[in-house]
Amino acid sequence: MILRMEKFSKKWEKTLYRMKRNKVAYLLILPFFALFFVFTVLPVISAFFYGFTYYNVFQDPIWVGLENYVKLLLYDDIYGTALKNTFIFAIITAPTGYILSLLVAWFINELPRRVRSVCVLIFYAPSISGSAYVVWKLLFSSDSYGYVNAFLIRLGLIHSPIPWFSEVDYILPLLIAVQIWMSMGTGFLSFVAGLKCVDRTLIEAGAIDGVRNRWQELWYITLPSIKPQLVFGAVLSITGAFAVGEISTNLAGSPSVRYAGHFIANHMQDYGSIRYEMGYACAIATMLFLMTLVCNKVINIVLNRTIK
Repeated sequence: MILRMEKFSKKWEKTLYRMKRNKVAYLLILPFFALFFVFTVLPVISAFFYGFTYYNVFQDPIWVGLENYVKLLLYDDIYGTALKNTFIFAIITAPTGYILSLLVAWFINELPRRVRSVCVLIFYAPSISGSAYVVWKLLFSSDSYGYVNAFLIRLGLIHSPIPWFSEVDYILPLLIAVQIWMSMGTGFLSFVAGLKCVDRTLIEAGAIDGVRNRWQELWYITLPSIKPQLVFGAVLSITGAFAVGEISTNLAGSPSVRYAGHFIANHMQDYGSIRYEMGYACAIATMLFLMTLVCNKVINIVLNRTIK
C-alpha cells in the first residue's frame, strides 16, 4: 500500500512538472476544454445524477434511488424490445460498416489524386446529406410509385405494393441497410487520411522480408501503421450503432409499427422529449452510455491484441 502511494505521488509530481513546463499549450487548449466540459462532460454527470430521481422539468427533482433502473430492467417491456433491436442493429451494422469503410478507403487510396478526391466525396456524401432519407423513402415508397414496388410489380413478383416501412418483417432489415449505406462517415475519412500517411519505406522493407501480395501488405504493414485510426473508427462505429434513432424516426415513424424499429435512443427520446419524464430518460441514457463504454473497451482490447 505504501509503495502504491509512493508511485502515485511520483506520477502526480511528474504530471504537475509537465503541466508547468507546457503551461502555454494548456492555456491554448483551455477554451476547447471548457466547451467540452460544459457541453459533454457536465451533461453526462448530470444525467447520471438525474437517473436516480423523479424529474419532470417543471418541478424540482425528487430522489427515488434505484426505482428508475428497477422499472427499466424488470417492468419496461418496450425497453426490452428496444434493447433487442439495438443489439441486433449494432452487431450487424457496426462491424459491417467498419470493415466496408476500411476496404473502400484502401481501394480508393490506390487511385490517382483527383479521382480519389471525387470518390471520397461520393462515398462520404450519404453520411452528411439530409436527403438520404428522402432517397430511401422514394425507393421504398408504400405505393406503386415507389421504385422498388414498381420494379417488382413489373417483374410479376408481387401483385400489390408492399408497405415497406409499415410491415414488421421489413422495418429492421431496411433500417440496417440504410445504416450500412450511410456508414462512410468520419471513420471512413480517418482511414483515408491514415492510409496516406503510411511510410512507403516499410512497404519496400516488407517486400524484401517476404511480403508477397497486397493482402499480406495490408495485414502486416498497413493496419499496424494506422492503428490509431482503426481505434478511432471503431469507437465511432460502435457509438453510432448504439446511439441510432434518427433513422427509425425519419423512415419508420416514432413509434414504429409494433416497435419493430424502436431503439434505445428512441425510447429515451420518447420519455425525455414527449413525456417529460427526464429522470427515467436519464436512466435510459446512463444504461446506453455504459453499454457503449463496455463495447468500446472490448473492441479496443481486441484490436490491441490482434493488430500489433
